[in-house]
Amino acid sequence: MGRQRYYTSFDVVELQETFYDMPDEDKLRSLRGEAPEGFRFTMKAWQAVTHPPGSPTWRRARRRVPEELAGRYGNLRTTKENLEAWEIVASAARALRAALVVVQTPPSFGASEENARQARDFFEAVRTRDFLIGWEPRGSWLRSPELIERVIGSLDGIVHVVDPFRAWPAVEREVVYFRLHGIGRGEVNYKYRYTDQDLEALCSKVRGALQASRDVYVMFNNVYMRDDAARFSSLCKGAADAK
Repeated sequence: MGRQRYYTSFDVVELQETFYDMPDEDKLRSLRGEAPEGFRFTMKAWQAVTHPPGSPTWRRARRRVPEELAGRYGNLRTTKENLEAWEIVASAARALRAALVVVQTPPSFGASEENARQARDFFEAVRTRDFLIGWEPRGSWLRSPELIERVIGSLDGIVHVVDPFRAWPAVEREVVYFRLHGIGRGEVNYKYRYTDQDLEALCSKVRGALQASRDVYVMFNNVYMRDDAARFSSLCKGAADAK
């Protein structure tokens, strides 16, 4: 689907290319300029901020961080290097006029007191009025909603990103951000195609979320994302404020 056709079919898109490599600010500014007024962009944060350079996701990167500084990147560290990497993300998000930046931490950054302190320190340092930050903690965090609440509960502008078929936001915000990774065993099942029954259940979840929130973003992250998103949009017209 071409971009112009996409703009007429949907009103929001999440950019994932900004995760694998340093965001291209000029390209993002150009995308913003070609999109119609009112169209919303979100984007994933560059993996330099979240994933240590030894993570498998770095295999797809065209540019790597300096090997001698590898231990200072990823895992939401508040090192000089990691905060500089975040500033690249933030500058790109401003060029895109992104509504939200998804900060997805890997399962290896598990739920623990130490990681909770590290995450809180990071989010306290980087939160901004320019865009929302959505934290998508993976792995054992799914079993520790109370720890997630301790990290971001008192930090305005930080949204808990979840797959609603697996979890519910630990903290209530005016904006809810759902990322759907398929249904089945494990945390992700990218080859899953959502059934009409699944999508009707999702509509119900969106309506429930809208009772306490202003906006609900529903972002499909599976092989059939375009078709599933179109079918969901058609089935769930009643939840008019969902993005």
